[in-house]
Amino acid sequence: FCDSSSPLYSSADQQVMTYRRIVTGLDAHGKSAVLIDGPSDVVAWATAEVPVDNSGTADTGGPFSFAMPAGGSKFLMIAFPPTPPGELSGAGVHSTNTIDYLTVVSGEIVLITETGEVTCRAGDMIVDRGVLHGWRNDGAETALVSCVMIDAAPVGKGATHT
Repeated sequence: FCDSSSPLYSSADQQVMTYRRIVTGLDAHGKSAVLIDGPSDVVAWATAEVPVDNSGTADTGGPFSFAMPAGGSKFLMIAFPPTPPGELSGAGVHSTNTIDYLTVVSGEIVLITETGEVTCRAGDMIVDRGVLHGWRNDGAETALVSCVMIDAAPVGKGATHT
């Protein structure tokens, strides 16, 4: 399963590609914030538990909803068109009872928390840990983001959308 020609393969005589990793959480004052913004190793984030049943054949894809089944997950692509000045994308500022693993596939998107904002570009990985946040696309092109959402215990005041 490990292909030595893969850019993520590591050996003594090969360099591992690094990607930018942005991780949100609550700061010392209980406010949503970017806690980590820097290079990532091969694994951007890991959790210890998620038993998944892979035995079925049903197509479980469909339209997006913030509702998350207990212990469940979702895998989706999100298109963020350019945002008019002064506005936010999609649901606006919100929080979820999920941990979300996102990768910017193309374009740029601004991640906004209670304590600041950071511009995320193609190849950047974001770990959103259920905190209050919003998105804005200041660019001229639609930004495409891949996202995996996994059920999680609430942080702060919990989800603003269910």
